[in-house]
Amino acid sequence: MTATTADITRTASRAGTGGPDDDGPAILEHVLGWTLVVVLAMFVTRAGLM
Repeated sequence: MTATTADITRTASRAGTGGPDDDGPAILEHVLGWTLVVVLAMFVTRAGLM
């Protein structure tokens, strides 16, 4: 194995996708998501866009 191949293999095994982890508090994400939806709906209706 060459040094370049070893570096690529080591880097590939550590590389993540950058997506959310599954170990976080799911309920908090749901509450914050729905809060964002409600606030956005309030802004849209107050601005007269609907």
